[in-house]
Amino acid sequence: MVLCNAIDFVVPLFISFFLINNAIKVVNSAFEAAQRAFHLRQKQQQQEQKKSGEEVDESRNYAKSQNGESVVVRPPQRRYDDKQRKGFVVLGMHRSGTSMLSGLLVQGMGYNVGGPLIQPAFDNEKGFFELLPIVLQNDEFMMKQHIGWSYNVINYDYQKALEHKRTGIVKFKEGRRGLPFLNNPDNSPWLQKDPRMCITLKTWLELLNSEPAVVYTYRHPLEVALSLHHREGFDLQHGLRLWIIYNMRAIQNSQDLCKVYSSNEKMLANPRVEVQRISDELTHKCNVPSPPRNLSQEDVDVFVDPKLQHEKKKKKKSPGILEQHGDCIVPKYDSMFEPGSPQQILEEKLYRKAMRIYCDLNSGIAYSKDYEWPSID
Repeated sequence: MVLCNAIDFVVPLFISFFLINNAIKVVNSAFEAAQRAFHLRQKQQQQEQKKSGEEVDESRNYAKSQNGESVVVRPPQRRYDDKQRKGFVVLGMHRSGTSMLSGLLVQGMGYNVGGPLIQPAFDNEKGFFELLPIVLQNDEFMMKQHIGWSYNVINYDYQKALEHKRTGIVKFKEGRRGLPFLNNPDNSPWLQKDPRMCITLKTWLELLNSEPAVVYTYRHPLEVALSLHHREGFDLQHGLRLWIIYNMRAIQNSQDLCKVYSSNEKMLANPRVEVQRISDELTHKCNVPSPPRNLSQEDVDVFVDPKLQHEKKKKKKSPGILEQHGDCIVPKYDSMFEPGSPQQILEEKLYRKAMRIYCDLNSGIAYSKDYEWPSID
């Protein structure tokens, strides 16, 4: 009797244990299957991202011949975000090719630059493509902080400029003439260009109705310094210091904006392909509306001085190497001062700093948020 009762108790217990154990195995198997599916999907996504990245890298091969005509072909670009941008700001130091770039974008492709514009001058016969009221307002912002385009620019405070505008210390007469053009969506796609925007950009970002994109370009620091020496009479120290500050502020002030990068060297190497690439990236990456037309070779021939391209292609006798950063060579140069003099030592120090930045711009290192910019004291 006791044995029967024990059997009646143990058998259901054993069956329950067996069923529970099988259920646990089923759950474990399902969990392992889900894990495998998750990791497989992760691997597929990584492969897709890698392939997408390779497609973006392959976008550099965008020139091909079709029926004897050179055309530009670009694969789809990954968008920076979903913001719709009405226009863009061209950022670059004075004497860095921003006028040539802007001219091709405006006259060649039809981007809207508004008016009145600064008129052509002896040092820029084909035009500056700078909206005069914005330039004058930038001068006003800077002047009230005892700053000019060529001196004390490192001390510009964008918040102080906004406070000066709010309190009436800075007159905003010119700004009221220029700002409505940039804030009118009917003027899209617009282009705003003034080298001072490298310094004052954050002030204008607070005044615009929508966030712009940025096209950033740069030129070899010694070429810029020599150009400023020729035009303004600045010594190389002054020009190199300005080059460092303008490029540093251009990148720092546009850090969180959608940017397209270029350089004067790339522009001169193949103007038509480079400008078309810039325009395509503005459209596909930064969501700026497409311009009315593509750039033609006729536009390039009219706008780009072939002497500039020829000078770039000419092989000059190497003056020797001062230092080297990876593949980027810092050549020796002819100083304006007596060797070993305090002025020459300071000049070379600034030249080395500027060239280090130039090399880092070429490699892309200088565009990172944690890039350490050199002091220029």
